[in-house]
Amino acid sequence: MNLKVLGRLGSSFVVLFLASLPGFSADQGAGKDVAAALQPFVEKGNLAGAVVLVADKDKVLAHEAVGYSDVAAKTPMALDSVFWIASQSKPITAVALMILVDEGKVKLDDPIAKYLPEFNGMWVAVEKDKDHILLKRPARAVTVRDVLSHTSGLPFASVAEQPTLDALSLRTAVKTYAMTPLEADPSVKYQYSNAGINIAGRIIEVVSNMSYEEFLDKRLLVPLGMLDTTFWPSETQVKRLAKVYKPNAVKVGLEETKIGQLQSPLSDRIKRFPMPAGGLFSTAADVGRFCQMMLNGGTLDGKRVLSENAVKEMSMRQTPASMKESYGLGFAVGDGNYGHGGALATNMTIDTKRGLVYVYLIQHAGFPGDGASAQGAFRKVAEKQFGAGQ
Repeated sequence: MNLKVLGRLGSSFVVLFLASLPGFSADQGAGKDVAAALQPFVEKGNLAGAVVLVADKDKVLAHEAVGYSDVAAKTPMALDSVFWIASQSKPITAVALMILVDEGKVKLDDPIAKYLPEFNGMWVAVEKDKDHILLKRPARAVTVRDVLSHTSGLPFASVAEQPTLDALSLRTAVKTYAMTPLEADPSVKYQYSNAGINIAGRIIEVVSNMSYEEFLDKRLLVPLGMLDTTFWPSETQVKRLAKVYKPNAVKVGLEETKIGQLQSPLSDRIKRFPMPAGGLFSTAADVGRFCQMMLNGGTLDGKRVLSENAVKEMSMRQTPASMKESYGLGFAVGDGNYGHGGALATNMTIDTKRGLVYVYLIQHAGFPGDGASAQGAFRKVAEKQFGAGQ
């Protein structure tokens, strides 16, 4: 059974999966080995289930579901299962901001205070203990490039973002970052920071005169046909959510758990706020379209979303060679590839050497047994099957 495009709504595609059963592929038989690589992990109880996708610039080569979205109920994982992609939200936010860079409305080397004046007069914590803190002025201002490459010196989050990360409006969260001392001078060290990417989301709001989520929908998600990507899963999408699992007490199997970083119910638009650094839910098909756009140098289905120069900036190393971490703008950068993972072990990779994208969606807070090697097994088979001759 094949994936069929039924029609268009505006600039977006409505995609109907005629089958959503484990073992389905975009090309009959093409992805059997991909699914087979993961089946042993499911049978051993080390992996609940997964949806994987492999694509090149032009088409989906394999789209496979394996295992269960609900282990206890034995509900098969479906191709349209919805996942919390967590920090995979970061490159999506970064692309949204780079749209404004392309338009000349934001410059990467501008201080963030140019757009968010509350960041004027920042401090750096030189020394601190439980009773005292020694402060100094930063050697230079934090720039837009710094926040997108995790070299701003900002902490991961502010103390106000407790007990969940989605309880503050973006405007309020960013104000709490401005009141928090930097933990290092800008560009001195790599420090993974949700705060930095959330600041990027707030800059989008200020410059575009739209809410962050409205801009994201209008300028990125809808044009790419990512119609299942949202901060607030609807009642219908919640029914398609893959459940979250962690190792059981004896570390030999799985037990169900919750997304502790977010509030419930997930559909609540009053108490839950969009988190640019990690709040999105999505499907493998949607994430695959985003990755295909990047692999195509900023275009998809003949429509340009991002300039080739913006893609180049994002996918090249921005962190200094002295740092062990290789990070671009919103993406982790490897040798011939770039991508990003999420807190529940989701991953997407754009393989520029082979001209492929790989999407691996699961919902695991840790693994029992050898479950953590499942992604490697998927990649190995995908590279062998679809990367021949590259």
